[in-house]
Amino acid sequence: MKIEPKITPIYQTSVFKFDDLNELEQYFGEPGSRYLYSRNGNPNSDELAEAVNKLEGGAGAVATGSGMAAIFAAILACCQAGDHVLCAADIYGGSSSLLNTELSRLGITVTYVPFEQLYELTDFVQPNTKLLLAETISNPLLRVADLRRLATECHRHGLKLVVDNTFASPVITRPLELGADISLHSVTKYISGHSDVTAGVAVAADEQTAARLKQIGVLYGLTLSPMESWLAVRGLKTLRLRMREHSHNALAVAEFLAQHPKVRQVYYPGLLDHPQHMLAMEQGAGLFGGMMSILLEDDAEVVNEFMRRSQRFPFAPSLAGVDSSLSYPLGTSHRYLTPEQQQGLGITVGLVRLSVGIEPIVDLLADLEHALD
Repeated sequence: MKIEPKITPIYQTSVFKFDDLNELEQYFGEPGSRYLYSRNGNPNSDELAEAVNKLEGGAGAVATGSGMAAIFAAILACCQAGDHVLCAADIYGGSSSLLNTELSRLGITVTYVPFEQLYELTDFVQPNTKLLLAETISNPLLRVADLRRLATECHRHGLKLVVDNTFASPVITRPLELGADISLHSVTKYISGHSDVTAGVAVAADEQTAARLKQIGVLYGLTLSPMESWLAVRGLKTLRLRMREHSHNALAVAEFLAQHPKVRQVYYPGLLDHPQHMLAMEQGAGLFGGMMSILLEDDAEVVNEFMRRSQRFPFAPSLAGVDSSLSYPLGTSHRYLTPEQQQGLGITVGLVRLSVGIEPIVDLLADLEHALD
């Protein structure tokens, strides 16, 4: 009986069988011809990596067990003990924690670059500097990096540009086309999109870096499991539709909140008064994503009351699912920054991050109006 499934089956197996030594030699002699052990590669994890690689226009990719694993793989693909990296000061708190607490133990040092100085790196570059890590749209204040300009500045100094493209997704921005060397994602977020997968992907612009990413994935055991890979691929198939709806809803929410007397500030690139609105328009093909932050009164009880009253935006410290949610950067993603760093970045008691889902917009607006009443 001939079986040709339309959808790739879940290869829920840790090992693959060989008939004889000839097939074993084929595995080592012809890379990619067959599978041996799921840490080394599995049809499902390869399918996810190849799908995101195609979306990003890369030369190769690796699917990992989380977004943090993708960041780790990207940095190790470019660095070794004794090297120095630059990191945008506006960055996900987990990224800075990885650099500060773990990679520092491996002898990789870091210097943080304020957003306003990203395009003039001369004062930050050291002889052993290897890369700059930045985000397309920063977490949590939604600042937009000019990736073409940033890539030009990095390459002028001989640095690799590694871009966390999670907030934008490849539907909005493709960093490799703008000169980045590695684009990475927490697949947990928009690519999977349904809050039921933990995964990551790192995509390289050149084959040598792509091979290094895959080697790191295998040797460090970062490879994503078959089931998670299958779920992520299923979610990826609706990414374009979801990003359009996320963006549509988020713009309506941002415009509503910008006029509300209880909201002191709205951080969303789709608003005309956002400092990088035109850049976001050009770099994002007219879509601005579903993420925003709002500034309420700097009073914990005001924030608590807002959280308690909202029914459509449950407090869940992640983002980008089809269902809306909210998060609290000061207490979750950026909890381990020093008070001075938090203050310098504008992460205060009243800052709340919203992940706007794809529910009917009238329901979201009514819920926010009630929560702010």
